[in-house]
Amino acid sequence: MPKQLFKKYMPNADMIKKHKNLQFLGEKLHDPNLWHLNRRSVSLAFAVGLFCAWIPVPAQMALAAIGAFYFRGNLPIAVGLVWLTNPITMPPLFYFAYLVGLWMLNLPSSEFSVDAVLSGGLWIPFLTGCLILGVLCAAVSYFSIQYFWAYHVTKKWTRRQLKRGRKAVNPFRAMN
Repeated sequence: MPKQLFKKYMPNADMIKKHKNLQFLGEKLHDPNLWHLNRRSVSLAFAVGLFCAWIPVPAQMALAAIGAFYFRGNLPIAVGLVWLTNPITMPPLFYFAYLVGLWMLNLPSSEFSVDAVLSGGLWIPFLTGCLILGVLCAAVSYFSIQYFWAYHVTKKWTRRQLKRGRKAVNPFRAMN
């Protein structure tokens, strides 16, 4: 089930590999983990994509693509998850990051305005909050996808064993 869920929204890998603007990547673009839907590549893509979503720079998609290449996670998922912080959701999410930064640094709340941002007084709590939320989202998403995938594989395997009339044993517990 998890594989079908993600596959429904994936772009065609062959079309992307043949795209003229991506030919500078050469053979690295043909790494199977960048395109396959398995537990490792999808969970790494979620971690990379959600971490990059909290980086307050215009090139978030490029950073997510570089992270997916480096960690060999699923490229389309990592790049797509960056759009969590789109122009509509960015102001409330980044304001929340600022509040998290104030809380973590134990600083008093100050007026949040364009003038305060441009004067430079708000950058340290803002960037601290972005870093904390990026790491937190990456870790939670990575381990959640790992658990979600293993749960569905175990559930499917158990159902298949019961359908065949065999005693259902958890395959992950039998290995220990």
